[in-house]
Amino acid sequence: MTITEQIIELFVRKGDSEYGGEPVTQREHALQAAFLALQADAKPSLIVAALLHDIGHLLHDLPDDAPDAGIDDHHERAGDHFLRPLFSAAVTEPVRMHVEAKRYLCAVDPDYMRALSEPSRVSLALQGGPMTAEEAERFLAQPFAEVAVRLRRWDDEAKVAGLKTPPLERFAEFLTRELDAEGSV
Repeated sequence: MTITEQIIELFVRKGDSEYGGEPVTQREHALQAAFLALQADAKPSLIVAALLHDIGHLLHDLPDDAPDAGIDDHHERAGDHFLRPLFSAAVTEPVRMHVEAKRYLCAVDPDYMRALSEPSRVSLALQGGPMTAEEAERFLAQPFAEVAVRLRRWDDEAKVAGLKTPPLERFAEFLTRELDAEGSV
């Protein structure tokens, strides 16, 4: 089984789990984020990052309501750990940084914070809350900060119940292309 097939299989096996109190499943959320990236004519690496940004949620066996119990699954770290040996930094860094991007946006844009869904507010508190001015400055100095913010905005929009998206298999070509670029297939 190729790595692309293994990733698709992970979504097939675990992607029907609830997406943290939102009206979509993990798979629906991933597909919506990737579809938004595709519609925005993002680079293939960013489309893959959008698809895989929450893969860390599929790598553990915590209950869907773990955040309500005060548990942060550190999915961004788990996802980065899983993806780093397979993909380039153009894929892994936005995945690793998408929680930081939420914290950054909450620090610099009051409208952004007000627009967060309730489940996203719960996870924000577990993830450290809005960044301080110093943290925000350090965040912006990182090479992939701008694309992480772009990914974060798609992450927030990708919670629409019943939205039609291309199937998971549509994104397999992007996965394979980015794996090939890293020499992992």
